[in-house]
Amino acid sequence: MLDATSPAIRPTHAPADHPKVRIGKVGVLLANLGTPDHYSYWPMRRYLNEFLSDQRVIDYPAWKWQPILQAIILTKRPFSSGAAYKSIWNEDKGESPLMTITRDQTAKMAEVLRARHGDRVMVDFCMRYGNPSTRSKVREMVAAGCERLLFFPLYPHYAGATTATANDQFFRALMEETWQPASRTVPAYFDHPAYVDALARSVETAYAGMDTAPDVLVCSYHGMPERYLRQGDPYHCQCVKTTRLLKERLGWEDDRIVSTFQSRFGPEEWLKPYTVDHVADLARQGRKRIAVIAPAFSADCIETLEEINEEIRESFEEAGGEDFTYIPCLNDDDAHIAALADVVDANLGGWLD
Repeated sequence: MLDATSPAIRPTHAPADHPKVRIGKVGVLLANLGTPDHYSYWPMRRYLNEFLSDQRVIDYPAWKWQPILQAIILTKRPFSSGAAYKSIWNEDKGESPLMTITRDQTAKMAEVLRARHGDRVMVDFCMRYGNPSTRSKVREMVAAGCERLLFFPLYPHYAGATTATANDQFFRALMEETWQPASRTVPAYFDHPAYVDALARSVETAYAGMDTAPDVLVCSYHGMPERYLRQGDPYHCQCVKTTRLLKERLGWEDDRIVSTFQSRFGPEEWLKPYTVDHVADLARQGRKRIAVIAPAFSADCIETLEEINEEIRESFEEAGGEDFTYIPCLNDDDAHIAALADVVDANLGGWLD
C-alpha cells in the first residue's frame, strides 16, 4: 500500500556529501482502533493493557485505576476477550477481521486516489493500539519522502476515546521526527452526504433481500459514559444526527428507526438506551423482526461480529424476537471507499494544486 518507490535524490545546490532524500509526496494515513496480534492470553493482555491504560478511554486517576487493571481485570479479561476474538478470528490470514478489512480498505483507497492524483499520494494504515503502530507508519512515510501528512481516523463520529486519542498518538509520533512534515487531521464526517448515502444503500440492499421488512432498524452506536457528554464530548449528538439523516434519506417515519448504544464497561451510567436491553424491549412490545446496523464503525470488528451478532441477537431472541438481521459495516464497499476518498480530497485542499 505504501508507495516508497520514488528515487532518493540530492537536493539542488546541496554539497556533494549531502545525503539523498525522497521528497514531494503527500501521505494519507488511515487509522483504526487496533487489534491484538492473537487471541491467546499474552497477546490479549498486552493489547488490553495498552487500550485500558489510555486515559482518553478510562480517565480515572492512574493511582486508583492501575492497581485494579493490573491485579484484577488483566488477570481475567484476556481469557474472556480472547474467546470472543477466537470466535471471529480470520484463521486463514492469522489476524482479526478488523485487520483484514482495514488492509482491504487501504488498498482500495490507494487505487482511487492514484486514479485521481497519480503517484503523488501514498496511502497506508495504522492502529491506535497494537500493530502496525502509528509511530512506525509515520516514520515510514517520512522516510519515503512525504512532506505533507493527512491523518484520517476512521471514525465517522468524534469522541475523545476514539478520534482524539488517535490524533494524540499521531502528534506523539510527529514529536520524534527531526524534520516534521506539514500535517492535518481529518474531522468527523458523520453527516457527509456520501457517507449517509452509503449507509442508506447498505440498508436498502439488505432489505431488498428479505421477504418481510423488519419492524425496526436499530442503529447501534458504541457507548460512552454519560459524564463525557456532560463534559462537552459531541459524540452523542453526532450519532443522533446520523440516525436522523439516514431516516430522511430512506424516507421513513420516526418509528421505523432508533438510536441505541452498546459496549457498556464499568459501573458508571452510559449513554442510553442500551442496545442489549432495548432489543429485548422491542421483542416484548411485539416488534418481532428487527435489523441492526452499526454506523459508528467503519469496519466490522469484535463489537459488531461478536457483540451485536451474538450477544445482542441472543438478548432479542430470548425475549421472544423471531427475526434478527445484522447489516454489516460498510467495510470496503465501493460506495464507502468513494465516500472516504471524497472526505480525503476535501481535506487535501491546496496540497495537490
